Amino acid sequence: MYKTLIDFNSLLNQLDNNNLVIFDVRYDLMNKSAGREAYSLSHIPGAIYVDLGLDLSRKPSTNRSRHPLPQTETMNKLFSELGINSNKQVIIYDNVFGAFAARLWWMLNHMQHKRVAVLDGGWQQWINSQGPTCSKIEKPKESKFNNAAMNDSVVCIERVRNFDLIIDSREPSRYRGDSEPIDKKAGHIPNAINRFWKNNLNNSGLFKEQNILVEEFEELFGETSSENAVFYCGSGVTACHNLLAAVHAGFNLPRLYAGSWSEWCATSGKEIAVSN
Repeated sequence: MYKTLIDFNSLLNQLDNNNLVIFDVRYDLMNKSAGREAYSLSHIPGAIYVDLGLDLSRKPSTNRSRHPLPQTETMNKLFSELGINSNKQVIIYDNVFGAFAARLWWMLNHMQHKRVAVLDGGWQQWINSQGPTCSKIEKPKESKFNNAAMNDSVVCIERVRNFDLIIDSREPSRYRGDSEPIDKKAGHIPNAINRFWKNNLNNSGLFKEQNILVEEFEELFGETSSENAVFYCGSGVTACHNLLAAVHAGFNLPRLYAGSWSEWCATSGKEIAVSN
């Protein structure tokens, strides 16, 4: 069973496994149809396309994240339609080194499905390693998924500052408040520290060796247990990359502030911090 990451060779050797379901979640925040178009041209054989904006998020509204987390009932319905059940090993990949794939990984963990892993290196690693591809549009075989959510894995806006350790997963310039290319205001949640999600990767775009991640997350968490650390990003997506890396390093699943910065900075009365 793969619970965090799977490498190229391991996936290649299991493409004919009937208990395997593969999801392609390639996406572009600035061109929302680009991922689906790329999938239609070429993808890993058997992969089913899942849309970050349409499938893995609710429709945004005032004072909400740009990618609001779907309701539990909606996630159960989606995962049933995608053919996931308790016996299925889920594999997810994208084209940004796991940044979008980690969102679906976290959602399945949130819904207590543990047989889920992200392809290390994603689509780039698959192509660079000359993995087989196809253009057949796959239709999922509906299954039965009806799990309860782990309510303590997600934190609402009212509770974020109740936690001693808050970690911002965005790039340092956005954390500091130097610039904000997407959301309404620049800065970060007061007392938050910064760990950019790309710090989980080596120069080849693969996750760092496990022992390195252990050292880095031990330093990050300090005396705080991982379950009492809250991660956020711009809209509750790339923070999941940090959650995936932490679990891969052997820590228990930290918490996610799903609304993240886009919700925080759009909410009246919420204090904003900047760093020099």
